[in-house]
Amino acid sequence: MNRSVEGDASSPTDVVLLGVVALIVAMGIGRFAFTPILPLMLRDGTLVATDGAQWAAANYLGYLLGALTARRFSLSPMFGLKIALIGIVLTTFGVGGLDGIAFREGADFWVVALRWGGVILRVLSGVFSAWVLVCASSWCLAELARRQAAQAGAWIYTGVGLGIVISGTLTWLGGRQPAHWLWLELGVLCALGAGFVIARLPTGRMVHPQNPVIPNRQLADPEQSSQAPGGDPRQAPPVGTGGCWDFILCYGIFAFGYIVPATFLPAMARQLVDDPLVFGLTWPIFGLAATASVAAAARWLSAWPRRTVWAVAQGVLALGAALPLFTQALWGLALAALLVGGTFMVITMAALQLIRERAAANPTPFLARMTIAFATGQILGPLLVRLIGESRVMGFDAIGLTTVTAASMLALSSVWLWRDNVLGE
Repeated sequence: MNRSVEGDASSPTDVVLLGVVALIVAMGIGRFAFTPILPLMLRDGTLVATDGAQWAAANYLGYLLGALTARRFSLSPMFGLKIALIGIVLTTFGVGGLDGIAFREGADFWVVALRWGGVILRVLSGVFSAWVLVCASSWCLAELARRQAAQAGAWIYTGVGLGIVISGTLTWLGGRQPAHWLWLELGVLCALGAGFVIARLPTGRMVHPQNPVIPNRQLADPEQSSQAPGGDPRQAPPVGTGGCWDFILCYGIFAFGYIVPATFLPAMARQLVDDPLVFGLTWPIFGLAATASVAAAARWLSAWPRRTVWAVAQGVLALGAALPLFTQALWGLALAALLVGGTFMVITMAALQLIRERAAANPTPFLARMTIAFATGQILGPLLVRLIGESRVMGFDAIGLTTVTAASMLALSSVWLWRDNVLGE
């Protein structure tokens, strides 16, 4: 007998496990594995730094496109999840294959093919990552709510940090291999994870949920998704756009600020030490911090005002982003990875919860704008690095100048959020 959407093999623990594994594949590998592999591709000579920024921006553009198109799967999130997981497997293998040919042949044609073929594959990987995130969230949160276990929903998103740990650790331990071997090994991991999820998903068609997940990295408590702090959403006063635009802007600044260290920290570390067993440690640290912060926030910060959490976390993120400007020591980069990794998921959670509180009567339009602001901010970071290129401005190279800009904007937005918190606006 086939398992239906009311599946007989989906306890809350099973549902959370499937969500975690799906996000390990989609985010930890499909979306973020390029970060620890980039310095190895630079070492192998198959990419240069500006190509790395271009690939990163391409992936973030794909994520935006995926977020904007994921609603087509709202009536059948399991189908979208299966298609997207397969897509991530294929694009990961595709990058590995192209990089391997460019590495072996060394001809200009294959280097150019890798450069632009990789851009296309990274766009597609971003699309598939967003689809997995939305579809996995839609199915998992709805299934948990149906089982009266909605409070377990936040644990699904530990998969993002765990995926970063897995891809970062594999790259760290195997960093003396050519980069294309690591891409292929990650493709095997993707295939195993995707196969596990697809094999255990119920069959059938899911009824459209009452509160579909907005295409963003949802960490907010699903029980608060359409509910004001006081309870009944019908009693919540509507909020005009003037009440949320500052939060939307701060969220876009957060995306711009975190994506610079999230993309280039391992490459910065490689400039200090050429041994991948040393510089490769920054990314597992980042992932461990992200995983622990989500678990800690779900357990201990639920009673804190969302604006306080966001303001403090954005300030800590500004410090983490700025650290590489003040010290070029490996301990400084490791601390930066810890501070950035430990705040970016917490900010996502706090910001989405806050916007739902402020626009409880109808949060969907504002959450959609948050998605666009986030995607735009994370695209602009690598693009600025790409535009500056090999130039130096005020003594800073491209990554340094972008880091100065990001840290300054994060600090100012943190002060603004704290002011908002104090004045209770």
